[in-house]
Amino acid sequence: MIESFLTVARQVGVLALLMGVGYVCKRKRVLDESAVKGIVDLLLYIVAPCLIVTAFQRPFARADAEAALVTAAMAFAIQFAGWGISLAIRDKANLATQGVLRFAVVFSNAGFMGLPLDQALLGTDGVFYGSIYIAVFNLTSWTLGLAIMCGDLSCLEMKQLVRNPGLIGIALGLPLFLTSTTLPEPVHSAVASMGELNTPLAMIVIGYYLAQSRARRFTFAGCRMQVALAYFLRLAGVSIAVVPVLYVLCRRWPVPCVAMSIVTAAPVAAVTAMFAAKFGKDVESAASIVAGTTVVSIFTMPFIVGFSLWLFGV
Repeated sequence: MIESFLTVARQVGVLALLMGVGYVCKRKRVLDESAVKGIVDLLLYIVAPCLIVTAFQRPFARADAEAALVTAAMAFAIQFAGWGISLAIRDKANLATQGVLRFAVVFSNAGFMGLPLDQALLGTDGVFYGSIYIAVFNLTSWTLGLAIMCGDLSCLEMKQLVRNPGLIGIALGLPLFLTSTTLPEPVHSAVASMGELNTPLAMIVIGYYLAQSRARRFTFAGCRMQVALAYFLRLAGVSIAVVPVLYVLCRRWPVPCVAMSIVTAAPVAAVTAMFAAKFGKDVESAASIVAGTTVVSIFTMPFIVGFSLWLFGV
């Protein structure tokens, strides 16, 4: 188990160093807001779909298809389990904040933190199964997630759901996998090269936004109990509830289980702040908990993911 912990700690350390590059770029004004927004668009609409398509560049195998279906079922179960756990957060005096905190518990930063770690620890298999989780994430965040944050489905936008880049990547990659179609070599190399940009660019973006947040946001000094509870539930509570269940029910598929454990242990999804701003909720709390859990996850993820690697024997 110690070896598993050290393996994860090394990989998380690499991610932390890459975040440090983004932090320095902000402090030294190497990057500005418009440049980072361009990088985010590049990540969402080009790099992430390329990474997903590359992960699906494998001959069709019945075992892989079965594992993919199991992974999708795991992903839905994790999202709904997180929703049930998030109901522990009660802030009737401020429903806008309550919705943000509950959303933060349910939805992890699977794309920017989870997928790079899936890639580093599990290779293309990790990206394959992590991409399936992201497809489910994109579906549930724009449906269940909006219901959690807004209190109803009045802010649901089907157009945004259909155009979601994660679903576009699955829509492009899945037919290639099902038909065992390999992209022509120049195209495959170009797509794979773009996909390899995901980890460094994602970490630089996170580091940049961390540099914008004030230090007090990373501490619990004066913070309300509901916020502290959201921190715990997002970074440990959901994993404590989910990982043992995965072991009991799904240990026939160890790699998908570890991939799901990784994304479950990830910090709060960056989309939390985006949704809060878009739909007029508590943006301050949303930005704070995204930044704060990202910092704290550098220390919590090695324990949770290392335990998962040891438990499933990967």
